[in-house]
Amino acid sequence: MPAFDPKRPLPVPTPETQPYWDGAKAGELRLQRCDACAHVYFPPRPFCPKCAHRKVSWFKASGKAMLYSYVIHERPAPGFTPPYSIAVVELDEGPRLMSNIVDCPQTPEALQLDMRLEECSPPSPRTSPCRSSNLLSETQGVQHEARFDCRCRRGRDH
Repeated sequence: MPAFDPKRPLPVPTPETQPYWDGAKAGELRLQRCDACAHVYFPPRPFCPKCAHRKVSWFKASGKAMLYSYVIHERPAPGFTPPYSIAVVELDEGPRLMSNIVDCPQTPEALQLDMRLEECSPPSPRTSPCRSSNLLSETQGVQHEARFDCRCRRGRDH
């Protein structure tokens, strides 16, 4: 499955998410950090979900993550060719977000929990999201290049 399929629906930016989409256009994954307590969170919002402080800053994330959980979906959906993964990835910065795993076989043997991942550039309506990855995951003696794309926008803070 290509990482970017023009038939896949893209979210509409809001004032809270516009800096995220500006980062996507620049090929960056951007997160927010509270200036008061240093909590890093996703999805974007105008206040810290931990301490409710309104002074928050945007920064470029490392793009490194691990596979926290997933399901392999076998039913077709607009812009997706089965089988494809619906995954929760935990960013090295802390937040978890939903995503897809690309450039890796969509099988339980290849998609191992805690495997290291690298993000593809987040999508924007005018960019093709993936860039090359140097991160390899070794699963049962076979190396797979695995990346996540940041298409799904709903995340969970912890």
